[in-house]
Amino acid sequence: MYYYTIIVLAMGLSVDSFAVSVSSGLSLPKIRFFQAAKLAFLLAVFQAAMPVLGWLLENSIRRFIEPVDHWIAFGLLSLIGGKMILETRKTKEERTGLDPMIFKVALVLAFATSIDAMAVGFGMAMMMERITPAVLIIGSITFIASMLGVLIGKKSGSQVSKHAEIVGGVILILIGCRILLEHLHLWP
Repeated sequence: MYYYTIIVLAMGLSVDSFAVSVSSGLSLPKIRFFQAAKLAFLLAVFQAAMPVLGWLLENSIRRFIEPVDHWIAFGLLSLIGGKMILETRKTKEERTGLDPMIFKVALVLAFATSIDAMAVGFGMAMMMERITPAVLIIGSITFIASMLGVLIGKKSGSQVSKHAEIVGGVILILIGCRILLEHLHLWP
Protein backbone atom coordinates (compact mmCIF):
# COMPACT_ATOMS: atom_id res chain seq x y z
CA MET A 1 0.00 0.00 0.00
CA TYR A 2 1.48 3.34 -0.98
CA TYR A 3 1.99 6.09 1.57
CA TYR A 4 -0.43 8.51 -0.05
CA THR A 5 -3.10 5.80 0.07
CA ILE A 6 -2.42 5.28 3.77
CA ILE A 7 -2.59 9.05 4.37
CA VAL A 8 -5.96 9.30 2.63
CA LEU A 9 -7.17 6.26 4.55
CA ALA A 10 -5.97 7.80 7.83
CA MET A 11 -7.78 11.04 7.04
CA GLY A 12 -10.98 9.10 6.45
CA LEU A 13 -10.59 7.14 9.68
CA SER A 14 -9.89 10.30 11.67
CA VAL A 15 -13.16 12.01 10.69
CA ASP A 16 -15.13 10.40 13.53
CA SER A 17 -12.44 11.29 16.06
CA PHE A 18 -12.42 14.84 14.72
CA ALA A 19 -16.19 15.11 15.19
CA VAL A 20 -16.00 13.69 18.72
CA SER A 21 -13.27 16.22 19.47
CA VAL A 22 -15.37 19.10 18.17
CA SER A 23 -18.20 17.85 20.35
CA SER A 24 -15.86 17.70 23.35
CA GLY A 25 -14.61 21.21 22.71
CA LEU A 26 -18.19 22.45 22.45
CA SER A 27 -19.25 20.85 25.70
CA LEU A 28 -16.05 21.88 27.54
CA PRO A 29 -15.10 25.37 26.34
CA LYS A 30 -12.57 25.67 29.20
CA ILE A 31 -10.64 22.59 28.19
CA ARG A 32 -6.89 22.99 28.61
CA PHE A 33 -4.20 22.00 26.12
CA PHE A 34 -2.99 18.96 28.08
CA GLN A 35 -6.57 17.75 28.61
CA ALA A 36 -7.19 18.05 24.88
CA ALA A 37 -3.89 16.28 24.17
CA LYS A 38 -4.88 13.38 26.47
CA LEU A 39 -8.21 12.98 24.68
CA ALA A 40 -6.56 13.28 21.25
CA PHE A 41 -3.90 10.76 22.26
CA LEU A 42 -6.49 8.22 23.42
CA LEU A 43 -8.50 8.64 20.20
CA ALA A 44 -5.30 8.29 18.14
CA VAL A 45 -4.17 5.19 20.03
CA PHE A 46 -7.49 3.46 19.40
CA GLN A 47 -7.59 4.51 15.73
CA ALA A 48 -4.07 3.13 15.30
CA ALA A 49 -4.52 0.00 17.41
CA MET A 50 -7.79 -1.24 15.92
CA PRO A 51 -6.31 -1.83 12.44
CA VAL A 52 -3.53 -3.80 14.14
CA LEU A 53 -6.13 -5.89 15.94
CA GLY A 54 -7.98 -6.45 12.67
CA TRP A 55 -4.70 -7.25 10.92
CA LEU A 56 -3.72 -9.81 13.58
CA LEU A 57 -7.14 -11.43 13.91
CA GLU A 58 -8.21 -11.16 10.29
CA ASN A 59 -9.12 -14.78 9.78
CA SER A 60 -10.25 -15.81 13.24
CA ILE A 61 -12.83 -13.16 14.26
CA ARG A 62 -13.72 -11.23 11.13
CA ARG A 63 -16.86 -13.23 10.44
CA PHE A 64 -18.13 -12.60 14.00
CA ILE A 65 -17.33 -8.89 14.35
CA GLU A 66 -18.04 -7.55 10.88
CA PRO A 67 -21.81 -8.22 10.91
CA VAL A 68 -22.33 -6.26 14.16
CA ASP A 69 -19.52 -3.70 14.40
CA HIS A 70 -21.68 -0.91 12.99
CA TRP A 71 -24.48 -1.69 15.47
CA ILE A 72 -22.04 -1.53 18.38
CA ALA A 73 -20.67 1.85 17.27
CA PHE A 74 -24.18 3.18 16.61
CA GLY A 75 -25.43 2.04 20.02
CA LEU A 76 -22.52 3.42 22.02
CA LEU A 77 -22.44 6.79 20.27
CA SER A 78 -26.23 7.17 20.44
CA LEU A 79 -26.28 6.34 24.16
CA ILE A 80 -23.55 8.85 24.96
CA GLY A 81 -25.07 11.53 22.70
CA GLY A 82 -28.55 10.96 24.14
CA LYS A 83 -27.23 11.22 27.69
CA MET A 84 -25.49 14.49 26.82
CA ILE A 85 -28.75 15.90 25.47
CA LEU A 86 -30.75 14.70 28.50
CA GLU A 87 -28.21 16.24 30.87
CA THR A 88 -29.05 19.71 29.51
CA ARG A 89 -32.55 19.39 30.96
CA LYS A 90 -31.22 19.03 34.50
CA THR A 91 -30.19 21.79 36.85
CA LYS A 92 -26.49 22.30 37.47
CA GLU A 93 -26.75 20.47 40.81
CA GLU A 94 -28.51 17.45 39.27
CA ARG A 95 -26.03 16.94 36.45
CA THR A 96 -23.75 13.95 36.47
CA GLY A 97 -22.43 14.99 33.07
CA LEU A 98 -20.67 13.02 30.40
CA ASP A 99 -17.39 14.77 30.61
CA PRO A 100 -15.09 13.45 27.87
CA MET A 101 -12.21 14.16 30.24
CA ILE A 102 -13.41 11.31 32.46
CA PHE A 103 -11.34 8.33 31.38
CA LYS A 104 -14.26 5.87 31.12
CA VAL A 105 -16.21 8.24 28.87
CA ALA A 106 -13.16 8.98 26.71
CA LEU A 107 -12.46 5.25 26.47
CA VAL A 108 -15.98 4.48 25.21
CA LEU A 109 -15.76 7.34 22.69
CA ALA A 110 -12.37 6.13 21.47
CA PHE A 111 -13.60 2.56 21.12
CA ALA A 112 -16.87 3.52 19.40
CA THR A 113 -15.18 5.76 16.84
CA SER A 114 -12.47 3.21 16.01
CA ILE A 115 -14.49 0.06 15.37
CA ASP A 116 -14.49 0.73 11.63
CA ALA A 117 -10.68 0.89 11.79
CA MET A 118 -10.66 -2.80 12.75
CA ALA A 119 -12.37 -3.59 9.45
CA VAL A 120 -9.63 -1.59 7.71
CA GLY A 121 -7.12 -3.84 9.47
CA PHE A 122 -8.83 -6.90 8.00
CA GLY A 123 -8.26 -5.43 4.54
CA MET A 124 -4.68 -4.44 5.33
CA ALA A 125 -3.87 -8.02 6.29
CA MET A 126 -4.46 -9.04 2.70
CA MET A 127 -2.41 -6.19 1.20
CA MET A 128 0.47 -5.50 3.61
CA GLU A 129 3.19 -7.54 5.23
CA ARG A 130 4.13 -4.75 7.63
CA ILE A 131 1.51 -2.61 9.30
CA THR A 132 3.83 -0.35 11.33
CA PRO A 133 3.98 2.56 8.84
CA ALA A 134 0.19 2.57 8.51
CA VAL A 135 -0.26 2.54 12.29
CA LEU A 136 2.09 5.49 12.75
CA ILE A 137 0.42 7.51 10.00
CA ILE A 138 -3.12 6.72 11.20
CA GLY A 139 -2.23 7.58 14.79
CA SER A 140 -0.48 10.83 13.88
CA ILE A 141 -3.23 12.09 11.58
CA THR A 142 -5.92 11.18 14.11
CA PHE A 143 -4.04 13.01 16.87
CA ILE A 144 -3.70 16.16 14.76
CA ALA A 145 -7.34 16.01 13.62
CA SER A 146 -8.53 15.50 17.19
CA MET A 147 -6.50 18.43 18.52
CA LEU A 148 -7.90 20.64 15.74
CA GLY A 149 -11.40 19.40 16.53
CA VAL A 150 -11.12 20.32 20.20
CA LEU A 151 -9.77 23.75 19.26
CA ILE A 152 -12.60 24.37 16.79
CA GLY A 153 -15.19 23.20 19.31
CA LYS A 154 -13.63 25.30 22.07
CA LYS A 155 -13.50 28.45 19.94
CA SER A 156 -17.08 28.11 18.69
CA GLY A 157 -18.32 26.83 22.07
CA SER A 158 -18.30 30.30 23.57
CA GLN A 159 -20.66 31.45 20.83
CA VAL A 160 -23.08 28.55 21.36
CA SER A 161 -22.34 27.74 24.99
CA LYS A 162 -26.01 27.60 25.97
CA HIS A 163 -26.68 24.80 23.50
CA ALA A 164 -23.19 23.32 23.16
CA GLU A 165 -23.97 20.09 24.99
CA ILE A 166 -27.04 19.53 22.83
CA VAL A 167 -24.98 20.14 19.68
CA GLY A 168 -22.28 17.77 20.96
CA GLY A 169 -24.85 15.06 21.71
CA VAL A 170 -26.47 15.46 18.30
CA ILE A 171 -23.04 15.21 16.63
CA LEU A 172 -22.33 11.92 18.40
CA ILE A 173 -25.74 10.50 17.45
CA LEU A 174 -25.22 11.59 13.83
CA ILE A 175 -21.80 9.90 13.73
CA GLY A 176 -23.42 6.71 15.00
CA CYS A 177 -26.18 6.99 12.37
CA ARG A 178 -23.65 7.60 9.59
CA ILE A 179 -21.63 4.53 10.61
CA LEU A 180 -24.79 2.43 10.68
CA LEU A 181 -26.06 3.74 7.34
CA GLU A 182 -22.67 3.24 5.66
CA HIS A 183 -22.51 -0.39 6.73
CA LEU A 184 -26.11 -0.98 5.67
CA HIS A 185 -25.15 0.53 2.29
CA LEU A 186 -27.69 3.34 2.67
CA TRP A 187 -25.06 6.10 2.71
CA PRO A 188 -22.99 6.97 -0.35
